Amino acid sequence: MVEKKVQVNMKGFSIHIVVVLLFINSVHAQFLNIKNDVFWNTKDGKPIYSQGGGIFKFKDATGNQKYYWYGVQYKEAAIYRNDPSITLPNATFESVTCYSSTDLVNWIFEADVFTKEEAFKTVPKTWVGRLGVAYIKELNKYTMIVQHGNQVLITVADSPTGPFTSHQRINMKEMIGTTNTGDQTVFTDEDSGKSYLIYSYGSGRNKIYVSEIGAKDGMVNLLDCIKVFQGESREGNCMFKYKGKYYMAASNIYGWDASYAYYLVADDIRGPYTPVNNMQVMKGSENDYAHVTQTGFFFNIKGSKQETVVYCGDRWANFAGNGLGYNQWFPLSFNGAEPYFNSLSSWNVNAKTGEWKTAADHNYVMNGSFEADRKRIPSHVKPVQEFLLGWTTTVIEGNKVSLDSNSSPVLNYFNTATDRKTVIGEKSLQISDKVGFNRRVHQVIASSPYVKLEDGNYTLTAKVKNSSGFTVLNMYAQSNEKVRFYSIKEENANWKTITIERVLVKGGKVEIGFVAEGAANAFCYVDDVMLVRAK
Repeated sequence: MVEKKVQVNMKGFSIHIVVVLLFINSVHAQFLNIKNDVFWNTKDGKPIYSQGGGIFKFKDATGNQKYYWYGVQYKEAAIYRNDPSITLPNATFESVTCYSSTDLVNWIFEADVFTKEEAFKTVPKTWVGRLGVAYIKELNKYTMIVQHGNQVLITVADSPTGPFTSHQRINMKEMIGTTNTGDQTVFTDEDSGKSYLIYSYGSGRNKIYVSEIGAKDGMVNLLDCIKVFQGESREGNCMFKYKGKYYMAASNIYGWDASYAYYLVADDIRGPYTPVNNMQVMKGSENDYAHVTQTGFFFNIKGSKQETVVYCGDRWANFAGNGLGYNQWFPLSFNGAEPYFNSLSSWNVNAKTGEWKTAADHNYVMNGSFEADRKRIPSHVKPVQEFLLGWTTTVIEGNKVSLDSNSSPVLNYFNTATDRKTVIGEKSLQISDKVGFNRRVHQVIASSPYVKLEDGNYTLTAKVKNSSGFTVLNMYAQSNEKVRFYSIKEENANWKTITIERVLVKGGKVEIGFVAEGAANAFCYVDDVMLVRAK
């Protein structure tokens, strides 16, 4: 808003009128939406295919700084996007893609900067992935470092948009004892301009290393090798820097599956990192395994008002069955040096100021599509657990939920390909038992330290499929001692959407859930639970 005094002559009288010129608030005008749990498109509506890569800031041909996003397009990604009812077994390399943006939301496809013809020019078709790009000032070259079968391939290009061509292939055995890295990413320290390869030991992945990337004997190479962690096996190794501290992040060794986000902190990129060899779970990632992702990479928005670190999670899981979308991005918050993961299905960001806020269509339910739990729960294998993430199961009558009992009910159901035409992903909630049962499955939703559950009206929805044999089968929402029910009266052989409107939240807290009293072998499957602020 700008005030401007103008002089206006009316019938010989000179008066001053304060004219208030209203301009669009530039801050609010620049808030753009990042929506998770969907497939992403470019600015012109074409599919974005980018996994296992990173976002880096480089100058374009006109000298303007842009964000460049690199990642792999796998053949199966397009197949799954077109039909999410099928889980595919392979990851077939097509190309490394490059997209550019100035606002982190509107992306333009630049090129396939590293092709399969170049990737397999001297070796048979193999795994290609987990890559990053850095600028090597001494050589005036851009380098992409990528996992390439059982070794590491260094490529070079004259511009950020490629094409990248093979430069040299590195056998890592002399440096770390295995020919290949485990997972790897590239991190650039914007304060020093130096770039580093962040990677794990290739066998077992119980060690993490940092190597500076630079020029050696006229070639791009790794200049050193510093072991910064040795302990529990970790993958998805990546790094960010915030307020002078370096954060080493990783996920669990769960194959393609999601896990907690872990981290260590150091004042120097080469360490020591604390707690020594004991990665901590990032708060906020516990109730849905970091919004059903593995750690992928981070980027920093250094705005005019604040700096925001964005966690970029990958959804892999054999393309895929773990929810829609391959790329899931979340803002981090900090309590001193302690990072906090904000699990948001939809949020708005201002790339100029660095500010972010929860979007109006954010779904407040954690693990609402039950995809975080990729095993049958209770699970005897990694991850060993007796409960569905984000949910509490109370057995009033019936068999106890236990790892030690053959009679324990299974808490989740494996959706068929037919189910997945209607509901999202491989899993849903299962309410059933071999004997007559009375059970409650619920979740308490409340404000987190950084995302407020505002008081007001909300809409609760879910999809259900159920047999007969229930005396009680209800979805409910309770806030401020007031309860609203949706009662399921009949058998639903096909998935049905049920809704409770005008759920009045007071005191920033609400309990949602399902209550079931059923005969032996009666069942109810529940999926895609959503609690969204009413418009």
